[in-house]
Amino acid sequence: MHECPPVVTRPPAPTGKPGPGRVGPLPALAAVAAAFVLVQLVLVVPGSGLAWDETVYVSQVGGNAPPAYFSAPRARGISYLVAPVAMLTASTTALRIHLALLSGTALFLSLWVWRRTLPTRVLVGAGLLFAGLWPTLFYGPAAMPNLWCALGSLAAAGWVARSLRGDTGRTPAAGAGTAVALVALMRPADGFWLALPLVLATALLPGRRRPRTSVALVAGLVAGCAPWIAEAYARYGGLPARLHRAGEIQGGLGWNFAVDDHLRALAGRTLCRPCDIGWEGPGTAVWWLLMPLLVAGGIGAARRAGRGTTAVLAAATGASTAVPYLFLVEYAAPRFLLPAYALLAVPVAEYLADLVARTRVARRPAGLAALTLAVAAHLAVQLSTLSHVVRTSHATTEEFAAAAATLNGLGLRPPCVISGEDAVPIAYYAGCASRQTDGHDASITPEELRALAREVPTAVLSPGDAETASAADGSRTMLLRHGRESRLLRLLPGPALEATAASAAPAG
Repeated sequence: MHECPPVVTRPPAPTGKPGPGRVGPLPALAAVAAAFVLVQLVLVVPGSGLAWDETVYVSQVGGNAPPAYFSAPRARGISYLVAPVAMLTASTTALRIHLALLSGTALFLSLWVWRRTLPTRVLVGAGLLFAGLWPTLFYGPAAMPNLWCALGSLAAAGWVARSLRGDTGRTPAAGAGTAVALVALMRPADGFWLALPLVLATALLPGRRRPRTSVALVAGLVAGCAPWIAEAYARYGGLPARLHRAGEIQGGLGWNFAVDDHLRALAGRTLCRPCDIGWEGPGTAVWWLLMPLLVAGGIGAARRAGRGTTAVLAAATGASTAVPYLFLVEYAAPRFLLPAYALLAVPVAEYLADLVARTRVARRPAGLAALTLAVAAHLAVQLSTLSHVVRTSHATTEEFAAAAATLNGLGLRPPCVISGEDAVPIAYYAGCASRQTDGHDASITPEELRALAREVPTAVLSPGDAETASAADGSRTMLLRHGRESRLLRLLPGPALEATAASAAPAG
């Protein structure tokens, strides 16, 4: 008598339909997105002003001032995104609310893409993990491209995951190509590092080759980069010249080990350049140091559940998007790694969901309580750091606004020109154009600036103190003191400035 061999079956792929007594992906992910938006509106938006880079992007499509100089590394994707509001109003609050609502919607949609490949509990976990990071919350309502690269990367990998799991229709390919195009439109280099592992996966994985998806990914990358390439030939002397100049502005692209820089920046620095500071608040980087172990654990848990390929795809794509910022760029900013964090949240959520399930089965309430406390402590650190970053950002933008108000009071009113230290954001707040005679944004010579002063009111800002102010001669000079900053102001002589200053003076 022979025994029948055991039947081995693979776990069914998630369908997105909830089981008895379970919440489906639609309300669960909507709740995650709503919470993400709410925290932004409560903690980040009130009282915020536009930071330096934001004034560049917003000024291209409206806002408060003429377009600022657009340097070689920048792409115009974020300007297109803010255009519907910036063309109608200069209100920063309106712009912030617009971006907060859009970012919440985009988070929901990028997670929704994964509903057929991941269970709801993993999707919710990934969404909360990513949305709970202070850089994600801080840049949610910001006119900066990095969060949009992150959400586009998450969506692109989700569409590819669906394709690799057997969805061979046109929708996954079109979705993946569109998502890559969005990322490339925001930051062309990010689009390349995103598309690279996805194309390799769809073109080379044995038994899972998806040529249609591969072609769509490449087409999306080309389409997203097309405006940047066209502008290279129209304004920068060609693509090689723009690439070379972009590399120069970023300090030269090559082997640069910046892992330690990113660790230090997590303590609350939006930009660490140069990052020659001490490691303040090591506790802010605990989660970062644990991430490789959590990702490895998540891949193992996903394999046991029959989702190993999906977890590996997310991890590999996340690692690829991090490569240039960890090893090729010589400075750090937490926003650079947002695409990596969004993708790595998927395997981390797999691990945590598996850990919770095994703890419950083993009936170990102490273990579940410890895990809950660890997650709560992590969120507390993120919110505390967010509060510090928001305060620092508000103080900086308030100084810019105060300096601009002083210049307006001295007769520097539109049309006008400001050059020198912090000229870009101060000019935006003052309603002036910014023109630099040196540095990354050099667009005018000193002689041309002096000639321009004969046509429109013109000022030059530089680091200064009482001694440099008293030693200055020729132009009208004075010190501007606002908060922590002290700047030496030179009002270049010219009929335009004299006329506006006279009109600004009180009568009699």
